Amino acid sequence: MQLSPLRSLIASGTRLWLDSVDPELVQENRRLGATGATSNPIIIAGLIRSGRFDDQLKELLESGQSDEQVAWEMTNRLVRDAQAVFREVWDATHGDDGYVSFELDPLLEDASCPLSIEERTARYVETGLAWAVAEPNRMIKVPATEAGLASLEELVARGVTVNVTLIFSERQYQIARDAVWRGAQLRSSLEQLKSVYSIFVSRVDVYTLKHAPDLSRQAQGQVGIVNAQRIFLKNREFWRDKGLPLRQEMIFASTGTKDPADPVDKYVAALAGADIQTNPPATNAAIQQLSGRAFTPRVDQLPAQGVLDEIDRLVNFEHLEKTLMDEGLQKFADPQKELIALIGEKREGMKAPL
Repeated sequence: MQLSPLRSLIASGTRLWLDSVDPELVQENRRLGATGATSNPIIIAGLIRSGRFDDQLKELLESGQSDEQVAWEMTNRLVRDAQAVFREVWDATHGDDGYVSFELDPLLEDASCPLSIEERTARYVETGLAWAVAEPNRMIKVPATEAGLASLEELVARGVTVNVTLIFSERQYQIARDAVWRGAQLRSSLEQLKSVYSIFVSRVDVYTLKHAPDLSRQAQGQVGIVNAQRIFLKNREFWRDKGLPLRQEMIFASTGTKDPADPVDKYVAALAGADIQTNPPATNAAIQQLSGRAFTPRVDQLPAQGVLDEIDRLVNFEHLEKTLMDEGLQKFADPQKELIALIGEKREGMKAPL
């Protein structure tokens, strides 16, 4: 019997996580083979805006909580509901899979945030510990910013399972990985150590189109893939000899294509064969329509040395990291502000007391 395209991807060695906590999409993608999910303020705001959760929202609004508190409680509920769907996977794999990621406050990295780096770091630790309590298959999503990276050692030492997100460079990855390993060695046991590192892919190719226009046809549009492959290989090599029962893995994020001329499975196919892909719902749906599509392991197949040399010569990875980090932080901070404002609008519409 021929496998469906997504089942073929899973058979290649990739685990499929959904880039959404929409309850209907979670159930649908679980049936398609997904074993985890992730959330962010964009996703939560979209769900609240749909009106499907107005009953829960009204209850919270009438409880005397502020708009910001309600936004976080709704996030908590939606993530927890998704966790319930994937808990069977977490149990079956003894904590190696079946997670849902919960993103910490993006406003800590907003340009208007008055807190120092040290104060932001302390907030990441405080809120990371709080949102992880009694949630075994929840990953706490921490950005690879200066403050976020500085919080990792303590979070991991105190038993939190982390998803280090917004990674665009080997520099960020190495700092994150080393902090996680230092924290791990402060634990009494390494039996439940689980960490993942979310490398963003397609946004890199959007960057090179603008900032590295001299790349050849062979290299342009491949930098995001090469960058992810290289970090994946470094990660696999680092953890190879640590003897841990659970895998410390890469998440390939931002796998939806941005260029309409690209095949919908461009990034999914290139990174097939290992670790985790968090694909947008639309990407999974489109791939599932590719009749007869079969995926094979390609994640460790780098292009020719000449292409790699050209990428290293013409792409300024320091500038790439800074540019994409600034954009990425804004893309999460703005929706968090919009989410809180949306709660306020809902409150007014429901005539709920403040």
